[in-house]
Amino acid sequence: MKKYLKGTMFAAALALASAGLATPSLAETGQVAVVFTKGGLIVGVGGGEGVLVFRGKKYPFTVSGMSVGFTIGASTTKFVGRALNLNSPGDLAGSYATGGAGGALAAGAGGVQLQNAKGVILQLSGPKVGVEASAAVGGVTITMK
Repeated sequence: MKKYLKGTMFAAALALASAGLATPSLAETGQVAVVFTKGGLIVGVGGGEGVLVFRGKKYPFTVSGMSVGFTIGASTTKFVGRALNLNSPGDLAGSYATGGAGGALAAGAGGVQLQNAKGVILQLSGPKVGVEASAAVGGVTITMK
């Protein structure tokens, strides 16, 4: 009986040790902060900078974008939120399509959810300052610094 218990305990310990080695890597979530300034008449152009905090480290990036449709005025939005489905910081880089309507008069709020080709989803929201109204379709591009 003792021999059987020793063999069973050894097999269980071996199974636990090998299970740790066979665990697939899972996508993670990072925290994002972006300041984005946009302005235009018919065609809106914007840009800004941000920081991704992922696995305890900070990764700076730039954002640029353009929209076509009804856009008039200028605004600055300080977005904060999450980047979902990250395997590495570089997954954040890429093109994101946007669409919708929004606006600000002196101060307001903005929110957006975007996805790139790598499956990274940005969920961002934050206060908007300025005078701007839009109903446009466009996109933004994130480039890691």
